[in-house]
Amino acid sequence: MDVFYLPFLTNNMTTNPMFLIFIFICSIFWISRKFLAGTGKKKAAPKAGGAWPVIGHLHLLGGAEPPHKVLGSMAEKYGPIFTIKMGVHRALVVSNWETAKECFTTHDKAFSSRPRTLASELLTYDGAMVGFSPYGPYWRQVRKITTVELLSNYRLEKLKDVRESEVRAFLKELYKLWDENRGSASKSKSNLALVEMKRWFGDLTLNIVLRTIVGKTVGYITNVEDEESVEGWKKGLKDFFHWTGVFSVSDALPFLRFLDLGGHGEAMKKTAKELDLVVEDWLKEHKRKRAAGIVKGKEDFMDVMLDVFDNDAEAVQGGDSDTTIKATSLVINPPHQLTHAIVHTQFK
Repeated sequence: MDVFYLPFLTNNMTTNPMFLIFIFICSIFWISRKFLAGTGKKKAAPKAGGAWPVIGHLHLLGGAEPPHKVLGSMAEKYGPIFTIKMGVHRALVVSNWETAKECFTTHDKAFSSRPRTLASELLTYDGAMVGFSPYGPYWRQVRKITTVELLSNYRLEKLKDVRESEVRAFLKELYKLWDENRGSASKSKSNLALVEMKRWFGDLTLNIVLRTIVGKTVGYITNVEDEESVEGWKKGLKDFFHWTGVFSVSDALPFLRFLDLGGHGEAMKKTAKELDLVVEDWLKEHKRKRAAGIVKGKEDFMDVMLDVFDNDAEAVQGGDSDTTIKATSLVINPPHQLTHAIVHTQFK
């Protein structure tokens, strides 16, 4: 065994000046490390109590009391920002506008990504839809294409005739319904027509969006050609919205995914397949028309996306062109973003 001899370690160490200096230097070093570690450490948000093993706070959020009231009670106890356990995941809860503003301004990059869920995997081409993609190069590139080629003022102004023609068709079909009802007024003794405006305005919005994205319409109740196909497409969109908002057990407890509790996974796969068949047909039809050279001057957003990839095969990194085009076209068909942009342009 090796023996190390230190000259200041004598039997009378307490009176040795070198030993005292050594102890003093070590003490200063230890205190400095503790101080620097304490000042550099970020303060974590408080953890809400009441969590159960494995499931965390799910038993509270799924109880008789509405979730917003449960979270409100927690905010009164733990402050405007705290964390809860959603199964194996920890979630941050923010309950005042000042903190929320800081999250989306000062710390926007930390909150710009999206969690991976069962719905985002099965319904969005494994996160290829820009609204469900994690923050990164793919998301930035697709968002840029969408913003410039679809939602810009220039593009919306260029497609102004699409919106105007659809509004004219809407009014024409509405008048047609009233005129048909007037023909039977002698029997009903009424000059009025009962109209379900929710459906009519829904069809108007969907037709504008579809014509802008893929150059197609679903028609109206008075002139729909293939009602079964149209209703199936509409149901697919409704199911898409429904399943993307459903909380699946496997989102909180991934190790239970193979059980498919509630049958959510199977239902999502069915909806994804139905929508993919429709969008795949749109894409093939656009490619056929482009090959025949009959799209010039009548380009919709899917045509523009094909142009982008024809000019630069690496325009979007992290996904193949067909999947990116289908995912982007499908996610914009739910008309929230496009309708907002149209209204903003019309009333600017």
